Amino acid sequence: MTTLTEEQQAKDVFLSAFEQAERRFRGGSPPWMETLRRAAIARFDELGLPTTREEEWRFTSLAPLEGVPFRPAASEPGTLRPDEEERLGPAAAGGIRLVFVDGRFSAQHSSTDDLPEGVILESLAEALKSRSKLIKPHLGRHAVFRHHALVALNTAFVEDGVLLYVPPAVVIERPVHVVHVWTAGGPPRLAHPRNLIVLQRHAAATVVETYRSMDEGADFTNAVTEIVLGENATLDHYKLQRESPAAFHLATVQARQERDSSLASHYASLGGALVRNETNVLLAGENCHAALGGLYVAGGTQHVDSRTRIDHARPHCTSHELYKGILDDRAEGVFNGKIFVHTGAQKTDAKQTNQVLLLSDDAVINTKPQLEIFADDVRCTHGATVGHVDRESLFYLRCRGIPGDLARNLLIYAFANDVIGRMAVPEVRDELEQVLLAGRGLSAENHSGDRP
Repeated sequence: MTTLTEEQQAKDVFLSAFEQAERRFRGGSPPWMETLRRAAIARFDELGLPTTREEEWRFTSLAPLEGVPFRPAASEPGTLRPDEEERLGPAAAGGIRLVFVDGRFSAQHSSTDDLPEGVILESLAEALKSRSKLIKPHLGRHAVFRHHALVALNTAFVEDGVLLYVPPAVVIERPVHVVHVWTAGGPPRLAHPRNLIVLQRHAAATVVETYRSMDEGADFTNAVTEIVLGENATLDHYKLQRESPAAFHLATVQARQERDSSLASHYASLGGALVRNETNVLLAGENCHAALGGLYVAGGTQHVDSRTRIDHARPHCTSHELYKGILDDRAEGVFNGKIFVHTGAQKTDAKQTNQVLLLSDDAVINTKPQLEIFADDVRCTHGATVGHVDRESLFYLRCRGIPGDLARNLLIYAFANDVIGRMAVPEVRDELEQVLLAGRGLSAENHSGDRP
């Protein structure tokens, strides 16, 4: 068990790092940003890193982070070789993209051509210098750090990330790719990306947020994405996490929706030794719609924690949520989803489902779908199921000449297809299909209930 002394030592590492970083920040940010950083680190000092003694962290321990000599992101982006640039995923073919290498914006690998008039897409570090009035009403106002130590830590170290601003009635037809990539080599590194996405009334966009590693390093990403949707705005948001099997990834996506807005959130986790992703949505206006889809795939000794919260604060809103997990070997998964219907949020229509496929007797899932309802005219459902690969279906495929591993992968893909099929960006959908059909990251041995 982690002792209080060890917890304090782990916290002191970040406090000491902030003292050094603050000297670098000083003078390079507007005064309100410096005030926000200091408030955030003070709150982190009060909270400390979460422990398993806290209910929200009961199944996820941050002990593996302790003692790892993480090095802060360098002042300049790393260098990608041509073959590494080709591995950037869906964004590699070009188009609209901002690329961050080792935690820093890389203009060399980015492209913002053909953006509609009035759209702002740039590095947050640059935007803080010239667009302070645009950023101030939103940054840190939605992903609040009062009760969230890791959001506090990210806010204290805010330095780089993405600003996407779409003015009223403007539609970005092509996907906007935001790529965070760790290069190969060197000691473990640490970055705190901060992404701010603001769509004004009647605006629409598709954003693909990707996190990748070019080697097997144990790098640490602590990311926060804030999403603000104005009246009747529409956002299709994707998050694809494909970092090293040894990497650490802790992140929060916080969205606020105004009247008649629509959010489709798609999340896929395929890498990382310790991963925790929180997606929180506040339906702050009437007639909002939120659709959350998630897929987490883990093998070996990976630990993947997926958490969601949808706050129905106003009447006549709908939310539909489907998360699916595929766990192999000794992997551990956690799903905790909460639908919170506030007083007065009548005519709420909410549905939440978590389904998990266990490919090994040693894989573990802790799932906890929740409803908290304080209105009396609502329709809300939630549920969770856990199962294994169906023996009869596997036997059927193998009897028709399909090799065992391929047959198994086809059934795994079929299980995940409800989530993948909702993804409208072909490149993202195709990548996930290839991973599942190839069985990458999943063992082909010692499975429970998958052999005829």
